Amino acid sequence: MKQFESLKEFTELVGQEIGQSPVMKITQERINSFAKVTLDEQWVHTKPEMAAQHSPYKVTIAHGYLTQSLIPHLMSQVFSVTSVKMAVNYGSDKVRFMSPVLVDSSIYLSVKLIAVNRINHGFRLTTQCTVHIEGESKPACVAELITLMYE
Repeated sequence: MKQFESLKEFTELVGQEIGQSPVMKITQERINSFAKVTLDEQWVHTKPEMAAQHSPYKVTIAHGYLTQSLIPHLMSQVFSVTSVKMAVNYGSDKVRFMSPVLVDSSIYLSVKLIAVNRINHGFRLTTQCTVHIEGESKPACVAELITLMYE
């Protein structure tokens, strides 16, 4: 975890990779919980027996949106800015789900700061967030995440 005292210090890193998160295992329990909350209980996510028989992966896979929804949590393990009193998600751009996350895979996030814009009382930061699958060369998800941060 990288600590920054202020947004000014942090924003000096535009164009650079900030760091990587620890790994997180994607269990069937996590997939099932996400399926229940989102009402997306397709068999490819929630039915291991059907996936073994009918899926080309032979196991269940995580929802793409589950993978994307974990980005803010994983990002919180990459860096923090001490002076920030509030940060909110503003949106995502250019989201791509490039590889399926198979059940029991481990994922981690790499973060690159690509833009900073001053807004009223704070900053709008755009980060390139890449969710990697441990042991795989192709990422699971690449997205530009936009965050509003206020000191």
